[in-house]
Amino acid sequence: MRFAVIGGTGLIGSQVVRGLDLAGHEAVPLSPRTGVDVLTGEGLDDALKDAETVVNLTNSPTFDEASLAFFQTSMTNLLAAARRSGAGHVVILSIVGADKVPGLVYFRAKTLQEEALRTGAIPYSIVRATQFMEFIGTILSWTAEDDTVRLPRTLLQPIASADVAAAVAAVAAGPPLNGARDVAGPDTYPLDELGRITLAARGDPRSVITDDSAGMFAAVHGDVLTVGEGADVAPTHYADWLEADLKPRA
Repeated sequence: MRFAVIGGTGLIGSQVVRGLDLAGHEAVPLSPRTGVDVLTGEGLDDALKDAETVVNLTNSPTFDEASLAFFQTSMTNLLAAARRSGAGHVVILSIVGADKVPGLVYFRAKTLQEEALRTGAIPYSIVRATQFMEFIGTILSWTAEDDTVRLPRTLLQPIASADVAAAVAAVAAGPPLNGARDVAGPDTYPLDELGRITLAARGDPRSVITDDSAGMFAAVHGDVLTVGEGADVAPTHYADWLEADLKPRA
């Protein structure tokens, strides 16, 4: 099969391309560097030519109000080009619980993206993932102050990006779901505990202060960012990922 992977040079996209290629498919990575602009539509028609499946892994450069326009415009342009090309399957990556946290603009934007795909005329699949293990350090940096990090007790179920990419590739290579599949890591942590584990493993002397009003995830209540029955649970544990991430690169 031939796949057009929009955002195919990013953290997830590059791994999806590699996985599809290793499985014997032809996966073409597309990005502004290859002349494809999802906001203007430039290069989309040529990029999607002969693609049986389109995988959209582009992401808004910001988490603010601008993300709403980004996902609305990019999906409108992408779906129009996919229809013209005759693609039979469009896949996007979204977030577990995005539709349950209206207080976060970025989550509303991802929900808007999902809705645009659902109401389009092309068979589709949505892969919803929990927060990436690779981004935990960034999350901690948002509320870092000198020698402390303030974090809420929000429940997270982090997943390794490699496991996300594997899930996206598997769904893309299969028949359209015309629905969503949730995927998450095997362990659930309160964010403040996850922060303590991460800092300790990295030898970071900063302390974590539990503050349920701190940072973006303060807007999240309950377990909406974790998965329920029927979801796919990936194999990589955070402790194992963290240990591997700390090893010196060859």
